[in-house]
Amino acid sequence: MNDLSTPEPVLEIAVGTVILIIVIFVHGAGIRAINLRFNRAWVHVDSGTSHWRINLLLAATIASLSALHFTETLIWAAPIYARGFIPSMRDSYYFVLESYTTLGQGNIALPERWRLLGPIIAISGLFTFGWTSSVLVSIMTEFGKLDRARIKGPKERASDQADPDA
Repeated sequence: MNDLSTPEPVLEIAVGTVILIIVIFVHGAGIRAINLRFNRAWVHVDSGTSHWRINLLLAATIASLSALHFTETLIWAAPIYARGFIPSMRDSYYFVLESYTTLGQGNIALPERWRLLGPIIAISGLFTFGWTSSVLVSIMTEFGKLDRARIKGPKERASDQADPDA
């Protein structure tokens, strides 16, 4: 029997796990860099900062997070295409995007021997999207604090600073 047609689940899981670890590492490094850039910009924000500048910061942060996810899916798609599991890079990327987002309704499939990679790609998407969501919650918490400070106005902020028990 042909070696390429004989499934080897241990090999599939091992290869998938290595790529999963690389993707999670890239995500962690990317999240740290994006969060650091956001925090460096945010320390200059106060209640007098114009809305358009704050919204531009949010848009840049969301764009960076999106680019990070597109990079991570490219990390998955490149070896799938390079090994010839899916014959075109576009179709490989499409397959990975569907798996990564857990959409999974496409008509492109991996060969029998490598089909366990699909669920492992989905696991990486679940991890990274969850991590990204937590960062967005943290960022939006900062926006909420700023909005509350703006609503309070200068008099109430001054009295809050004078009375630490408030």
